[in-house]
Amino acid sequence: MGTICEEPKPSLLQDLKISIENVSLVFPSQKTERKYSMFLSNIDKVLNFPVETVHFFAAHKEFPPPLVAEKLKSSLEKLLVPYDFLAGRVRTNPENGRLEIECNAAGIGFAVASSHYTLDDVGNLVYPNPAFGQLICKSLDSNLLESDDQPLCNVQVTSFRCGGFAIGFITNHVTFDGLSFKIFLDNLAAAIAADADCTPLPLTPCNDRLLLAARSPPRVDFPHFELAKFHDSNPPPVFDATSEDLDFKALSWDKETSPNPQDRVSTLLYAVNIRPRLVPPLPVSYTGNAVLTAYATAKCEEIEEGPFGRIVEMVWEGARRVTDEYARSVIDWGEIYQGFPNGEFLVSSWWKLGFEEVEYPWGRPRYSCPVVFHRKDIILLFPDIQDKNGVNVLVSLPRQQMIKFETLFRNYLAC
Repeated sequence: MGTICEEPKPSLLQDLKISIENVSLVFPSQKTERKYSMFLSNIDKVLNFPVETVHFFAAHKEFPPPLVAEKLKSSLEKLLVPYDFLAGRVRTNPENGRLEIECNAAGIGFAVASSHYTLDDVGNLVYPNPAFGQLICKSLDSNLLESDDQPLCNVQVTSFRCGGFAIGFITNHVTFDGLSFKIFLDNLAAAIAADADCTPLPLTPCNDRLLLAARSPPRVDFPHFELAKFHDSNPPPVFDATSEDLDFKALSWDKETSPNPQDRVSTLLYAVNIRPRLVPPLPVSYTGNAVLTAYATAKCEEIEEGPFGRIVEMVWEGARRVTDEYARSVIDWGEIYQGFPNGEFLVSSWWKLGFEEVEYPWGRPRYSCPVVFHRKDIILLFPDIQDKNGVNVLVSLPRQQMIKFETLFRNYLAC
């Protein structure tokens, strides 16, 4: 049966006592022949917001943190040649108003930092700690930049007193989805291990975002209840922070358990990888966002009184709905309307992305996790640090709602 992570919140470090030692820009090791603009698909363009991940590593006698930082920076320089868009900047095309990436080799950010604490001092890495945001270089000072445009990616290496270290990434979501970021990490690890310019990457990135361009003329063949239109010239962000005080909990959930639904109509949104669903399929190494929002909606009576298998079936049916024709219809919808996913909450599964399986020369991460963000309508699923068959469910809710949620969760597990 599943259990709730009982790590008491007061034991979490609120200040990791980070000292920034150096911040610089990393540029591609080879100059590109020309600047160009990368087309962004209608899936990409609504994801113009940052994604933060932290990857913790135990001490390794052959790879002290300064050497890790040196090798990482050198390998990023090489990787920015095939991933040239990552060193670019987001801009709006003045002629058509579309968001695009100006591939201008302006560089990515790279920071080296240290913490006063050991990794053991940090505590349970599974427990969602907002202080992990201190392991992310969120922005660069303007004196490092030619313009006010921030890089699409910043990397920070933070050493701990025990010799362990963390690598924090912040990337604009227009650059990668979870699957393509995993391939990027695999290629990065391979580049570090090879330590040579001419060694081929395990997977050559496919940067052709036109593979997901809308049809001409666009054709919407299905109703898209999972999408909401907006008519404001300054649309709201897809994922915006709430002003409410939130509690963060990591609930452990093994394969034998599942949550008790609430007594109301519920619309669940969740991501579906469309790479293998398109005709022809997208290349596995497609770097852009190739996930669509599927949905399942049910009345409270059906959820509460019906068998749990029916809920699973509804989620499965929502995923099955996303065929090649349906995906093309969604993309064309985004050509006609401005909009964003529409539902009560979104479940984002990091469970099988495999960030924790990346083989660096200094070993696999001790733990990889997203940095918690101030949103109460997003639930994250990610692997358990000990039980490989288990799942951790990251929930953020206002205090009273969290108490109620925990009670419902416990009651279900007791059944």
